[in-house]
Amino acid sequence: MLSLHQVTVTYGAAVAVDDVSLELSAGEVLAVLGPSGCGKSTLLRAVAGLEPVSAGRITFDGGDLAGVPTHKRGFALMFQDGQLFNHQSVGANVGYALRIRHRPRREVATRVEELLELVGLAGYADRAPATLSGGERQRVALARALAVEPRLLLLDEPLSALDKSLRERLALDLREILTRAGTTALFVTHDHEEAFAVADRMALMRAGRLVQDGTLAEVWEHPADSEAASFLGYPTVLDGSAADAVLTAAGLPVGDGVALRRSALRVSAEGPLHGVVLSSRVTPDAVRVEVDVPGVGVVASVTSDGTAPPSPGQEVRLEVARNRLAVIPRR
Repeated sequence: MLSLHQVTVTYGAAVAVDDVSLELSAGEVLAVLGPSGCGKSTLLRAVAGLEPVSAGRITFDGGDLAGVPTHKRGFALMFQDGQLFNHQSVGANVGYALRIRHRPRREVATRVEELLELVGLAGYADRAPATLSGGERQRVALARALAVEPRLLLLDEPLSALDKSLRERLALDLREILTRAGTTALFVTHDHEEAFAVADRMALMRAGRLVQDGTLAEVWEHPADSEAASFLGYPTVLDGSAADAVLTAAGLPVGDGVALRRSALRVSAEGPLHGVVLSSRVTPDAVRVEVDVPGVGVVASVTSDGTAPPSPGQEVRLEVARNRLAVIPRR
């Protein structure tokens, strides 16, 4: 549905987006993920028609968007601050785009009611935006963006201004809302947990270039490189002889790097790796143990269920869970 072919965006001599090609199918949510300054928001603005493309081509449903102004693309944008009209009620905000299109009053009222129910704010139509929480304001902004049934919804860091617990809840709600509405969406974020919660597919950007894209499972299980693995949330990334030691212990071929989840290593009497405990702490879901493994370094591990936490200085053995690591091709 949306196709980007070798898209480049420049600001003078600076290249913000460098030769990016992506595809987005109808009804799909694609998360563009990357650190601040990587070009992800510039890419979204180029799709919206807010930034000129220096090279390449953007098409939607087969039609070239070159020269098509923002207001004629049929897309809707949602930003991190929601940008609500504070002098209007919630219902008036949601129905704004419908009113300026001169839709019948009854149709507008019905659509507003449907959308507020969709985003979990039924009965809020007469409320003032100033009386809402941050999460509620973003729900109103989402309802407003969906009002005219956009061909494509563009979301630029829509949850970044919220606190962590609220972001986590609203990310799951956002996923459900977009799925129920059948909306095709391009979702820009710097938070990998948001991307996993909201999207069907993920594209990882760095320094203006596309590093990797694919389904959530593909990107998570096969990071393109060590930097990608770290950004995706793997706490331990190893290469060289340290990676070889872990891969050998896992019964896998050596020669590549390896990224480990926090529970990839487990204290076990029969484990092939051995080391000295530096610290251990009990958390609600596991006993987390920091172990110094010769030839590997300091790594995170967990204990088996029901096992007493080992003490600092104690020697332990570790086994490797193959389904909790990712092999990173050495380049």
